[in-house]
Amino acid sequence: MAVGAGLALLAALVATGGAEQGRKVSMEYNPGWNSSAVNLLHVRAQGPRDTLHYVWSSIGAPAVLLVATDSPDSSLSIDWPRLLSPSPAGAVRIEPPGSAVYATAVVFTKVTAYEAHGRARRLPSLLHTPDSSQVEFVLAGVAPRGNSSRFMLEVATVEAPGVAQSLRSERSIDDEYTPTIFEVLSLVAESRTNSSTLSFLQWKATAYGSRSPGREDGIRCQAQGLQEANWTLPPSSIVQAYFGEGVGSTHSVSALNISFGGEEGRVYQEKRYLSWSVLLGFGQPPTDTFSPLVISIMAVALGTPLAMLLVGTCLVLLAQRKRYSEYEPIN
Repeated sequence: MAVGAGLALLAALVATGGAEQGRKVSMEYNPGWNSSAVNLLHVRAQGPRDTLHYVWSSIGAPAVLLVATDSPDSSLSIDWPRLLSPSPAGAVRIEPPGSAVYATAVVFTKVTAYEAHGRARRLPSLLHTPDSSQVEFVLAGVAPRGNSSRFMLEVATVEAPGVAQSLRSERSIDDEYTPTIFEVLSLVAESRTNSSTLSFLQWKATAYGSRSPGREDGIRCQAQGLQEANWTLPPSSIVQAYFGEGVGSTHSVSALNISFGGEEGRVYQEKRYLSWSVLLGFGQPPTDTFSPLVISIMAVALGTPLAMLLVGTCLVLLAQRKRYSEYEPIN
């Protein structure tokens, strides 16, 4: 069952780190258009030699367009009458022409509720980079189908020919930033020619059932079913406006299902709230490392027994040497 009422998709950019690490970040809401009847947010992250553009929109299916350019002066151009028309192809452009070196899009195509049988400070504390931003998906007040209902979000990506999507899962013993969560998943776009990573979506294997999430509010999050989409991409104005009307035939479209909920689903049942955060950006996805505090604790925990062993060995050797020195040599 498609869920409509009560669904809030927050395209809230948390491009923290960009301004702090050499990028000048600016935002425009509906640039060049005075009406608030539609929603389009343009985030421009300018670097010394390039510019990253993030275009979020809920015109049609909610989507985000990511464009990397090799010009620090590149800008977004929107033909609003065409964008809002039934044929929006060509309405969204990057100026100057030819400055775009890579473009991709992520479309949130469908939210489904189904019955489950049988069995950059706020959690999940994703690690940001200057070339990434964060989007939060919020489901609030939607009545579940039953006592064991789960929710599933379908995510589709658009890539140029010659680019392949792959799903990675990384596990770690470190849960310092996201307690009890040891798995990070990444959906990465890789060039078929040189295997370089072009863009990514990254999230931790959890969602939360509270506006002020804590460890006890965790909701299991699973990814499954990455495949090439053999269906028509739902209309999303900014995707068709940039890539053209025949995007499904001229570009590669992949789809992935993200499901939320465990065997019992009690957290959502009690609070009727679900929040899932995902990081998207250009290049390699960031990797969490141990903090200095954790490294110090590990050094003490591992170093203390070793030091005691070395000291004990030295004392035993000294005691043996002293015992043998008490005897006179025999002629």
